[in-house]
Amino acid sequence: MDSAALGQVLWIALVLGGMYLLFIRPQMKRQKEQQALMASLVVGDRVITIGGIHGTIVSVEDDRIGLEIASDVTVEVLRSAVARKLED
Repeated sequence: MDSAALGQVLWIALVLGGMYLLFIRPQMKRQKEQQALMASLVVGDRVITIGGIHGTIVSVEDDRIGLEIASDVTVEVLRSAVARKLED
């Protein structure tokens, strides 16, 4: 293999490595954090949904949660719709 071909292979490897570091790795990290958040949801947690709804979890099922958004007003949302927990 001559030096020109070796240089091209190294260039391609460098570009692919950069793409991994800039795009794929951060996305995988965010996905793991989101999965950890969804697994940690329990009754009584205050959360915000991706739609901006604030509420308190009153029930937890497999893929859904009951979210109390006002006194005696409960909506059912997908567990994956929770954007983050609110700290007290």
